[in-house]
Amino acid sequence: LYTSYQDMLENANLDIVTVATSAHRHANMVIDAARAGAKGIFCEKPLATTLVEADAMVAACAANDTILSIDHTRRFNPLWRHTKEGVVDRGMIGQVRYIIATLSGPRAMLFRNGTHLIDAICYFADSAPEWVMAELEPGFEDYTEYRGDGGHVPATEPGAYGHIHFANGVRGSYAGGSKTTPGPKSSAEVIGTTGRILLSRAQSILYRGEEPEPIEAPEWPVEGIPEGVQELVRLIDEGGEPVSPGRAGRTVVEIIIGFLESQHRGNAPIPIPVPREYLDE
Repeated sequence: LYTSYQDMLENANLDIVTVATSAHRHANMVIDAARAGAKGIFCEKPLATTLVEADAMVAACAANDTILSIDHTRRFNPLWRHTKEGVVDRGMIGQVRYIIATLSGPRAMLFRNGTHLIDAICYFADSAPEWVMAELEPGFEDYTEYRGDGGHVPATEPGAYGHIHFANGVRGSYAGGSKTTPGPKSSAEVIGTTGRILLSRAQSILYRGEEPEPIEAPEWPVEGIPEGVQELVRLIDEGGEPVSPGRAGRTVVEIIIGFLESQHRGNAPIPIPVPREYLDE
């Protein structure tokens, strides 16, 4: 055991590092692990709480040939993965037109849990976001930067309602709250030109008419975080790209920061990338 992660990195000659601290403490650990020669890093979500940190983390991993994978767990869930790769990508609902993701319950927090569903919207949209606009829940009108405690106290983070405009014409809607709604519950609806899909943690249902068609998940030996870590081991041995790469995690951070900027500027549309002069004001 070590009392200093810097000592561990210096002395342990690690192949893989997991960063599972509070989100606002990820940056230095990821950067230092990459510079220390880690071949792979499995980082908790969200990647970071500022764009400066997110950029530095992705750059450090690229410069040191370190694979960076983010624990947006739905990408490591066989039901959600099969729905994306085996149903949506095969054109079974036609072209995706819009995606609605909802998060309810007292822990409907933008950074803590909202990051999962914003990433899910991006995953199914399969395109770069061009602009966002948002409204934070009442009481957070002046919330312009992360002030959380790692997600322990819901009052430290806002719920949010946001719109995401993607380059390929897909539109994403994120309804994250309010915290007075029953929960915990998260779900997504993916609507295409010829069908739609209703997704929750437990089931995925395809509609190509009036009748529901349950989507069966393939059997995996492991799923969730264990699958994310095993994928990283395989990538180090065999090469390839993670299903939840650092750059995708960075996109989610950019959208979240765009939501905060939109609230700050009277719910105005915010271009993506977020203009850096906005962040300096």
